[in-house]
Amino acid sequence: MENTEILVLDFGSQYTQLLARRIRECEVLAEVVNLNISLEEIKKYKDLKGIILSGGPSSVYENDAYKIDERIFTFGLPILGVCYGMQLIANEFGGKVELADSQEFGKASLNLLNDSNPLFKDVPNGTKV
Repeated sequence: MENTEILVLDFGSQYTQLLARRIRECEVLAEVVNLNISLEEIKKYKDLKGIILSGGPSSVYENDAYKIDERIFTFGLPILGVCYGMQLIANEFGGKVELADSQEFGKASLNLLNDSNPLFKDVPNGTKV
């Protein structure tokens, strides 16, 4: 687990620790940190390769919705949002978050819109996720 680290910002999801464990099983160091971590604190991680914003129990449209240091979005690291984390990213960049007609939980097929990205070079289109 040397030379690669992922930070998981914890928004209170019951799956945050499981997510971090699964990353560690891929021999990547994953550390769960408080969502209030500052960009200055993040910069102290020398082998940091990416950030995951976990899920949480609320919506970005609630009055007391969780926020993060917005400078994290322009720091230059890849950021993956899961559930609430994805809502936060969409909201931050002017996207619209709406209720779905049905619950979106369970297996799905991956539809790659840009398969030239090296992150997905070995991932076949249609992969079950």
